[in-house]
Amino acid sequence: MCGIAGFVNGGGDLADRGLLERMTATLSHRGPDGDGFYCAGPVALGHRRLSIIDVAGGAQPMANEDDSVWVTYNGELYNELGLRDWLRSRGHIYRTQSDTESLVHLYEEHGVEFARHLNGMFALALWDSRRSRLILARDRMGQKPLYYVETAGGGLVFGSEPKALLCHPEVNRRLDRASLARYLFYEYIPAPHSIWEGMRKLPHSHVLEWEAGRTTLTRYWQPPPSVPQAAPFEASASQFWQDLRAAVARHRRSDVPLGVFLSGGVDSSSVAAALTQVEPARSVRTFSIGFEDPSFDESAHARAVARFLGTDHHEKIFSVETVLQLLPAAATWLDEPFGDASVLPTHLLSRFAREEVKVALGGDGADELLAGYPTFAAERAAGLFRRLPSPARALTSAAVSRLPVDHGNFSLDFRLKQFLRGASEPLSLAHQLWLGSFSGAEIDQLLVGRDAPFVEREHVERALVLAPHSDALTRSLLLYQDTYLPEDILTKVDRASMACGLEVRAPFLDAELVDSVAALPAHYKYGRRQTKRLLKHAASGSLPASILGRPKKGFGIPVARWLRGPLAPLVATLLNRDRLERQGLFRPDEVARRIQEHQEGIRDHRKPLWTLLMFQLWYDHWLA
Repeated sequence: MCGIAGFVNGGGDLADRGLLERMTATLSHRGPDGDGFYCAGPVALGHRRLSIIDVAGGAQPMANEDDSVWVTYNGELYNELGLRDWLRSRGHIYRTQSDTESLVHLYEEHGVEFARHLNGMFALALWDSRRSRLILARDRMGQKPLYYVETAGGGLVFGSEPKALLCHPEVNRRLDRASLARYLFYEYIPAPHSIWEGMRKLPHSHVLEWEAGRTTLTRYWQPPPSVPQAAPFEASASQFWQDLRAAVARHRRSDVPLGVFLSGGVDSSSVAAALTQVEPARSVRTFSIGFEDPSFDESAHARAVARFLGTDHHEKIFSVETVLQLLPAAATWLDEPFGDASVLPTHLLSRFAREEVKVALGGDGADELLAGYPTFAAERAAGLFRRLPSPARALTSAAVSRLPVDHGNFSLDFRLKQFLRGASEPLSLAHQLWLGSFSGAEIDQLLVGRDAPFVEREHVERALVLAPHSDALTRSLLLYQDTYLPEDILTKVDRASMACGLEVRAPFLDAELVDSVAALPAHYKYGRRQTKRLLKHAASGSLPASILGRPKKGFGIPVARWLRGPLAPLVATLLNRDRLERQGLFRPDEVARRIQEHQEGIRDHRKPLWTLLMFQLWYDHWLA
């Protein structure tokens, strides 16, 4: 994996190579193996390389045969060998074995439509010197990040992370207050928005064309609709496993050591099992971490899977204090505030795996494709709750509110109270309230001078345009794939792994596999009160029954207890009244109320307080 940065000047002024070098240098953690630069006329393309394919010959930026098309690229293509054969048959001449080179040749054949033909994870910038056209593209599911700013002079600045763009003199370092409200609602900021005023994320599945100072944004891929006459469930499950195994085989291509993240859950265990079916199990290196706190430790499950499969397993146990020590550093490699606490153990796992390998396969994407979260079961429960008479709903809510607070991981009272936050709302809003920290009304109480309920309206409107004629579960899945998957799950993995120079691939997000899963009926994904029904059935002959029957458990850390213990001094420092009044963003009384209620055990405010704490750490590093 790599980091890219660059710009094109709107007035035709010559590109400043020194500026390009400074922008690119901020991404050295993404590409510790080397850098490269292309400056010609108004355009500047920079690259930091993590060498995976064609280690000796794959330096970037890279050009076509006559140097008229140049590309800087962050990603991996899994259908590149087939593309290469076809492009050679069309007369294109290759100088390297790198997958990057197929991009410039594919553009020569298809123009801007070239992105439709890619199966991979990528963010890229391509310069067509004949037309003086710059193209940005991001992969279908949003595995790799790409930010951009349109400058006042008609130019365009881009980069893998905001820190690269912030080096440019025409990019402002100002907080976007509307996106602060979005962050509080989602715990991340969904594309196309960013926390920086005037800076945007290129949405997944999109290309951006810049030509003569004008930009055009186009979506190049949509999930295919489900097929009414699908094969029977048993046959579909068998085909799914074959498709997953083929995707894993495509994703294992590497000229450097490769391993598998193994949590002991169904998703990563299925990837490991599929890999042992395409190469000898003893050559498959699996990696897991555990914690001394048994309520948050899943290492025994990972160990059981590794023994069952016969992999070369690597494990490391950490104290929770080790996770706490990551907090200050996280603010430096999270250019936007990010409230998903699992980013910290994900970084620990990445750092541990990086000691042995340079590429790792993970199980990301299965939950969003195959309805793996408890919220999909909650969707059915919410339907029953809404059909209760009003007095019964009120009685249920009152009874749940009186449950004693339990700060354990995913405790019963936390789950029930979180469920009631969204149970009476439309499904699209219910899912977000179940996942998130603050509702629109709560944000309105918290923020100074902000009409915050707009975030709920914006979210519902986003959901309405996603497959409006599909069934309810498919619409929910598509909403997760449009927001939570690219901007939380994949952002977390990208930042946590690239901070230590590790490339992580997600076979469940293989383009061919995604298309085949999208075409299946919804009840194959969630049916008979079972989440990930298709995957669990497909993997039943390849994994232990104990793993397939395990309830979903996230990569958690004891946030609720930390906020009353080792994090309490940091909370007192970063969220004290004087500081909040000077900052002018949050109402001190509302913050103080939540802190007091949590510390006294009156309410469980783990999610909102963590979300605020992570914002303040980010703010201190980037704005204070």
